[in-house]
Amino acid sequence: METIKIKEEFLNQASILARGAEVLPGGIEELALKLQKSKEENRPLRIKLGMDPSRPDLHLGHTVVLRKIKQFQDLGHQIILIVGAGTAMIGDPSGKSTTRPSLTKEQVEENAKTYFDQISKVIDVNKAEIRNNSDWLFNLNFVDMLKLASKVTVAQLMTRDDFAKRYAENRPISVHEFFYPLMQAYDSVIVDADIELGGTDQRFNNLLGREIQSAYGKENPQMVMLLPLLEGTDGIVKMSKSFPQHCISLTDSPKDMYGKLMSISDNLIVKYFALLTDIPNKDLQQIEEQLKTQNPRDIKMKLAYMMLRKVL
Repeated sequence: METIKIKEEFLNQASILARGAEVLPGGIEELALKLQKSKEENRPLRIKLGMDPSRPDLHLGHTVVLRKIKQFQDLGHQIILIVGAGTAMIGDPSGKSTTRPSLTKEQVEENAKTYFDQISKVIDVNKAEIRNNSDWLFNLNFVDMLKLASKVTVAQLMTRDDFAKRYAENRPISVHEFFYPLMQAYDSVIVDADIELGGTDQRFNNLLGREIQSAYGKENPQMVMLLPLLEGTDGIVKMSKSFPQHCISLTDSPKDMYGKLMSISDNLIVKYFALLTDIPNKDLQQIEEQLKTQNPRDIKMKLAYMMLRKVL
């Protein structure tokens, strides 16, 4: 089989896109190959991002993956934003030690209303393809669901850390929770995704999308890009609205956002610059050196100004 030569242009693109991310399978070279083929075929890649409207407000942690999808958008690829109305009514069990409460259709719709105003601070929503997975998930009949379920084994589902841990600790797992990753994976079939983005907590869900696409006949199933979860200002707990004292919300006032950024733990400075700004790697290295001799407060001030310009 002939080896395809990857052009430097696409290796550079892939290197920038992959900064801070885990790219599966094949890493930067496989991503570069996908980008090159897209250009040769004049077919923009379809980049999938699922949004879980379980809460109405977004925070800086959410912008890590939004900024990455914006980079794809700037390169001319098609962004697909999936409002997870169907999956939210089950609730994502990722990282949960107990069964997550389901949301009603009305709760989902209310939460989703505020999402796009906040997301538009990062990406061009007008150029995105916006889909609601309730449009196809609610139309699946019982036989369709059985066919979907037949594509994966119980053993595969039990490799998920949260399921395995709860089972080992004799905590309940409801059967309907097994359908969440299946339904999210089926979204990739419907929208014909080439790449799916998500946080590292979505590893199982997103990789299952590859398998389900293959099971439904897609020759080149989606790649997966996993982004780190951003810690809150304390530098310990993942940023979450459940911990408002450590969370920097996109709806915070400029004054509050600036104050919270100035209060971040010193060990987060480089990570925040890497995941929340576009500064080149050489400048990132310079910041690491500056932190050895300069007052971290001055470097946080630079970060705060950069962030306020981007999200306000």
